[in-house]
Amino acid sequence: MPTPRIRYQTIEFDNQDIHLRCLRDKQQFSDPLGEAHSLGISSAQWSLFGVVWESSQILANKMQDFDIKGKRILELGCGIGLSSILLNTRNADITATDYHPQAGNFLAKNVTLNNGKEIPFLRTDWKDEHLGLGKFDLIIGSDLLYERNHIDLLSKFINQHANPKCEIILVDPGRGNHSRFSKKMVEFGYKHSQYKPDISDESIPFNGFILSYKRD
Repeated sequence: MPTPRIRYQTIEFDNQDIHLRCLRDKQQFSDPLGEAHSLGISSAQWSLFGVVWESSQILANKMQDFDIKGKRILELGCGIGLSSILLNTRNADITATDYHPQAGNFLAKNVTLNNGKEIPFLRTDWKDEHLGLGKFDLIIGSDLLYERNHIDLLSKFINQHANPKCEIILVDPGRGNHSRFSKKMVEFGYKHSQYKPDISDESIPFNGFILSYKRD
């Protein structure tokens, strides 16, 4: 099985450049030990964690000046870790998670590439109960609701790891599941709002919403 090809790219923000080691494209695949296969990740899905998606850029744009003071932050489905790395440059208390067996390796290398401090990472399924992960004040993620069965799993996982006072920021590209997810979050006691991102970079095509959930 060939080694997957990679590329290096720089994402520019107002006051920060983030350098990323990514997969060359979505055609890359390498699972010599069958780790991804054992987790139910097909060859067609394998590469999705390792490329920069529009939703992840929208989330990172949101995080570059978001109020993080005194907040413990959790990123769900971090992929290559763009938002986590950006927050890391702001000295945020950030923990990253993803289901893919290679996400942690890519995150660690990208942290080093940006001369950052180590970001705690946990490979987890939303069905898992990681009591040691703890509670968070801010939970973020991008393009997480791409399957209908994720609605219950994600809402319960978030609620398990949210402090009584917590804010959740999710970027959804408009896959059609966010209305049902928002209903679940309201049932857990969150106030819901959604809005279009302010996109000054026309090279980022995006027709979705930023979803916000707050519980005081």
